[in-house]
Amino acid sequence: MDLTSPSTPSTPSTPALRDLGRRLLTAGPATIVVATVLLFVVSPLVAPGSLASAPLLSMLPFAAVLAIAAAGQTLVVQQRGLDLSVPGMIALGAVLCTALPQQHGWPLALAVVAGALGPAVAGLVTGVLVTRFAVIPLIATLGLNAVLLGIVFAVADGTPAGAAPALNQFALDRTLGVPNTVLVAVLVVGVVGVVIGRSTSGRRLTAVGVSPRAAEVIGVRVGRYQLLAYASAGACYGVAGVLLAGYTKTPPLFLGDSYLLPTVAAVVLGGTALSGGVASVVASGVAALFLTQLGQLLRALGWSDSRQLVAQAAVLLLVVLGRVLVPMLVAAWRRRLTDRTAAVPA
Repeated sequence: MDLTSPSTPSTPSTPALRDLGRRLLTAGPATIVVATVLLFVVSPLVAPGSLASAPLLSMLPFAAVLAIAAAGQTLVVQQRGLDLSVPGMIALGAVLCTALPQQHGWPLALAVVAGALGPAVAGLVTGVLVTRFAVIPLIATLGLNAVLLGIVFAVADGTPAGAAPALNQFALDRTLGVPNTVLVAVLVVGVVGVVIGRSTSGRRLTAVGVSPRAAEVIGVRVGRYQLLAYASAGACYGVAGVLLAGYTKTPPLFLGDSYLLPTVAAVVLGGTALSGGVASVVASGVAALFLTQLGQLLRALGWSDSRQLVAQAAVLLLVVLGRVLVPMLVAAWRRRLTDRTAAVPA
């Protein structure tokens, strides 16, 4: 009688289960999707009514804005940068689409286009500073942020302008029950995600992010693709600013200040390494939904803003530590299993 036969069927499945567990713990997209699903499952248990129609519809527009801005931050991080101009970019997009029609007589459609393209041009300027003049991305974006805030005050003449009724109505309306802001976010994040993951340009952007020197050796025009990344990021910030301005009706001039750290957190939670390279824009968008719902849940529990920030920082720290510690623990576990297998007599 073979006493080892009962364990034979489990042998092929055990490595597969271990591999699945390792991927769920270490792969960014899988991890944040699982975490987001769990958060939505736990939310009504911890705070009854937190997933009712009213709180959900009030949360989704802000998640959509953060997802679009996080898509832009992902493009910059992929190129080994960190964009500190997010506040100025979002504020510029908002002020262009509100102040230009109200204070300067521009048609609304043209002002909305300017709100998206203005930050894109600013992103192109950042790209030129980084690629042509070798300015460190942190310094280039920090300096540009100050310039952009000055432009915002100049365009608005120091006074916040209200969004046009048509823009406000579009941001508040729903299509087939889904907020228009969410539909725009799905479109933007989806298009950027497909371009990054499926197109030739996206593969070249990834190659440049992994190693600019290696990409240059194989014939990729590194500077051109870095410029594309920064300009596209600026366009994402501009769209986020336009939507946020429409939704809030009268956006303050420092509208984007609260979006800098959340965009970085969404990128990290989504699995994009701050060292650049492979990036997942869609995962960053899911992380934006996770962070917004987490904030909504903590507010429902009566947590103060300071405690919410501490909780978000703790989540981010746990994820970063987990991505370092989990692979080490898995490797140690595999070595132990290998040693035990080798110690068993034949």
